[in-house]
Amino acid sequence: MLGLAAAVAFSMITALLSWLAVHPWVLALILVAAVGAGRLRRRQEAGGRRQEAARWEQVRAQGLRYAVEQLDGLHHNDFEFAVRDLMHRDGCSDAQKVGGRGDNGADVKATDPYGRRWVIQCKHRQAGWQGSAVGTPDLQVLNGTGRQIHGGDVLVMLTNGRFSKPALDFAKSQHLHLVDRHLLARWASGSRPLWELLRAVPPPRTPTSLS
Repeated sequence: MLGLAAAVAFSMITALLSWLAVHPWVLALILVAAVGAGRLRRRQEAGGRRQEAARWEQVRAQGLRYAVEQLDGLHHNDFEFAVRDLMHRDGCSDAQKVGGRGDNGADVKATDPYGRRWVIQCKHRQAGWQGSAVGTPDLQVLNGTGRQIHGGDVLVMLTNGRFSKPALDFAKSQHLHLVDRHLLARWASGSRPLWELLRAVPPPRTPTSLS
């Protein structure tokens, strides 16, 4: 009985191979379908991984917190990246670090959920509050380029240190926003966006669901 079953199976396989030899396009079609299915499966798996990564990135960004002492220990370049990430946490999906040679007075640029364009200049002080105060010359650069070159609605000078008295007066006269060590600590360690912590921020540029 077993021998008969083997003979029948062999006969069926032989017949199938003979038929495929006469119709080779069928085999080619099967191979193409198999390759396509494999690619589709890999694409779906890659898409699933990207969606999962994006989901975890959103969770991470929403929970992003810094102690101001952590920011003190960063390289000035990483300090700018941290500011960018905090803006991203607050809903500025296009937040980008642009600081570097030829940055024209901008280290971070972002558009908030209300359509306002933010231009942020960062001044990192390793000694924190004890470091040198940010002075008027730095603010003059931001004031000269923030609106004209970068199209900013909200111009911010941000430091983990402090500002000089002339800088405070100049910022007030030119409608510049200052974030010193104390305000930075509140922003970085909390969950409120920067525009809720600053005074006299311009109104929304365009109506949104958040307006």
